[in-house]
Amino acid sequence: MVSAPSGAGKTTIAHEMLRRIPELEFSVSATTRPRREGEVDGRDYFFLSKEEFRRRVSRGEFTEWEEIYGEYYGTLNAEIERAQRAGRRLLFDIDVNGALSIKKRYPSALLIFIAPPSVETLLHRLRARHTEDEATLARRMARVPMEMRKGDLFDVRVVNDSLERAVSEVQKIINAALQRS
Repeated sequence: MVSAPSGAGKTTIAHEMLRRIPELEFSVSATTRPRREGEVDGRDYFFLSKEEFRRRVSRGEFTEWEEIYGEYYGTLNAEIERAQRAGRRLLFDIDVNGALSIKKRYPSALLIFIAPPSVETLLHRLRARHTEDEATLARRMARVPMEMRKGDLFDVRVVNDSLERAVSEVQKIINAALQRS
């Protein structure tokens, strides 16, 4: 599992791991947030209404779920079971709380925390994306201290001060874990 504060590079690193390590398969999360341009249902996320998401929660269909910024995110049990039946290894691009919840249920899961070199760098990266207004940016930044603290509970921490170096380090960590299992 790869987790990080928004803007630290977890999604970029996760996509590069999927490209470089054929044994990995992306774990598609469910969400109630609006679909962004270019996103495809079932590939990027399973896009659900809040009502459908809540129904699935009440039926116990999620391994983990959380409300973030008024939207729901979670991992469907069926997604993990499908990969297990196929003998595939899932790579999760997930928030810190979700990662820690999955670790409780699957203790052998490898948690990799991607840390920004500094909070200032993180803020600069988020602003450079031009995907959030100032209010959304402030909400994201308010979570950073909690995310950084919980990152200490992960198996490995990789500082993304150079994307190339961080990608290489994460690849080595995952390959070593795959060889051990």
